[in-house]
Amino acid sequence: MDRGKPGSTMHLLSDRSGLPVVAGVSSGNTHDSESLKPLVTELHMRRSPRHGRHINSGKLHADKAYDRDDLRRWLRGKRIAVRIARTGVESGQR
Repeated sequence: MDRGKPGSTMHLLSDRSGLPVVAGVSSGNTHDSESLKPLVTELHMRRSPRHGRHINSGKLHADKAYDRDDLRRWLRGKRIAVRIARTGVESGQR
């Protein structure tokens, strides 16, 4: 947590082509990982405008900020495959 950081942070979930699907804003002093659950929940509540079905998210790619065991378990419970860079093991460039 960055206690002294003023302002706000934008969080985006995008599809595989890079187009934003869900956006969220949080205060600048909260950790990025705290915003993942609300964004994924919002994504699962949305319906495809074309077909009327719920949007199915198959795989999530994220950086090291989201490397928490509880988030990985929660995503697996939602049947979402995860590809999160591990802290101290992988670089964030992949």
